[in-house]
Amino acid sequence: MSDQKPSANETIKASSNYLRGTIAEGLADTSTGAMPADDQQLLKFHGTYQQDDRDLRSERRKQGLEKAYSFMVRIRVPGGVATPAQWLEVDRLATSLANGTIKLTTRQAFQFHGVIKGNLKETIARINRTAMDTIAACGDVNRNVMCNPNPHLSTVHADVLRLSQAISDHLTPQTRAYHEIWLDGEKLESTEEDHEPIYGKTYLPRKFKIAIAVPPSNDVDVFANDLAFIAIIEDGKLAGFNVAVGGGMGMSHGIATSFPRIADVIGFCPADRVVDVAEKVVLVQRDYGDRTDRKHARLKYTIQDRGLEWFGSELHRYLGYDLEPAREFRFDDNGDRYGWVEDASGNWHYNLFVQGGRVLDTPAYPLLTGLREIAKVHTGDFRLTANQNLIIAGISPEKRPEIEALLDRYGISDSHRQSGLRLGSLACVALPTCGLSLAEAERYLPDLLTELEEVLETHGLRHDAITIRMTGCPNGCARPFLAEIGLVGRAPGRYNVYLGGGFAGQRLSKLYRESARSEELRALLEPLIAQYARERHDGERFGDFCIRAGHVEATVQGPDFHLNLKPGALTAR
Repeated sequence: MSDQKPSANETIKASSNYLRGTIAEGLADTSTGAMPADDQQLLKFHGTYQQDDRDLRSERRKQGLEKAYSFMVRIRVPGGVATPAQWLEVDRLATSLANGTIKLTTRQAFQFHGVIKGNLKETIARINRTAMDTIAACGDVNRNVMCNPNPHLSTVHADVLRLSQAISDHLTPQTRAYHEIWLDGEKLESTEEDHEPIYGKTYLPRKFKIAIAVPPSNDVDVFANDLAFIAIIEDGKLAGFNVAVGGGMGMSHGIATSFPRIADVIGFCPADRVVDVAEKVVLVQRDYGDRTDRKHARLKYTIQDRGLEWFGSELHRYLGYDLEPAREFRFDDNGDRYGWVEDASGNWHYNLFVQGGRVLDTPAYPLLTGLREIAKVHTGDFRLTANQNLIIAGISPEKRPEIEALLDRYGISDSHRQSGLRLGSLACVALPTCGLSLAEAERYLPDLLTELEEVLETHGLRHDAITIRMTGCPNGCARPFLAEIGLVGRAPGRYNVYLGGGFAGQRLSKLYRESARSEELRALLEPLIAQYARERHDGERFGDFCIRAGHVEATVQGPDFHLNLKPGALTAR
């Protein structure tokens, strides 16, 4: 591959002067709401994507207007922990400079949508003034580092959270471009270049994702990441981490060489070597990842092509030492715990369900206002989960009555009184703002869930936990390929249906029906749910049942993902 021409993005990065490009000039151009094409790629490294409202495209074209351009802004929140003051500033930005909503992402980050170009600099500057930032929230770098957000699950959470922050800090790009453009930092007047000790001038071949899980909860879907650390707790203390590499969800329809992959566990490292291991895994990918084809540029393809043994050997060369043998662990599920939970110190945590991660006010449910009022009196913190939900954490016994009263007043205390299927649902943003989306997701999944809840009620399964995830395209932002039921947009109103993912996020699903129409989905899934209710074994999960009943075969790593070894399931009506 070294003799092949680098992808266009590699040239853009190399000539960008460490991510500056002509972003400053583009921001100053008031003749258009858009940015130049090359700068749109560089903006991702700064934490923002140019988008447009696709619902308005046709009408604006008829009127001879340019597209309704705006920007998505993503805030890094390592470990998903934010203070009440930070929550209030996010709320103010959402209501004054964005579209009036806060999106909680599947990677424990905040997102704004609808920020116009003229407000972009102010938005990012104000984010930084509240001790958060957007740098490296997107782009060909390490993204937001995730970790288990539930402090009541173990005594080692504080240690794990500190390590997630340390990894994030260490792998943050060093370029001064971010401060110059967004924070009015002093521009470098000398001829000395910026220096990126980890990334170099062309950064990584593609995005890189890291997560830390604390068994028995896999709520961060650790196997979906390029690099994963699985906490090993012995005698109540953090002994270190198992290391897993090569996960990733994205793929492309019709391209057999692109596929999701789950990470492989390759060894164990003590806690004091975690940052070093993270850096060296990044360096191996920096030096060997495919820079000619962006659809083949993630670490999962580097490992799939060269082999796990090669990767382990190369990692040893970069580290200068071997990883220890992996230690035993167990995951029970990849969902959240809802409602009130008391921890060992006597503090309380309230985990609320947020449909699609969208925090907004409606006449029937003023969630945004309710959380604003809670943040004004809360003395703990807010924790974003990887399942797009929110934990109001660290509530003292003295504060609980006040918080509980506000939860009741705004209807939030009933947020988790939903079906098991809805509580186990995820959806990406999709239409109308995502330029990659082929079908609806966030706007459509709630309606589909309502239809399926009627089926669940009929068969006595309303409270049974089943994971279901929907994305508008195969890039996999809501990790549909790990769900027991995965719905992936193929075209407007059409979805590929995947079944058989592991309830604990430990196994990929498999294609069951290609390009099913949205109006077919209930009829397609109802017989499977009915059979599951009749024939499941005690404690058997829906994904496991789909494999045992022969609806799909268990998936192995690599291109096999595309093969449905039960072809009749694709044509049966």
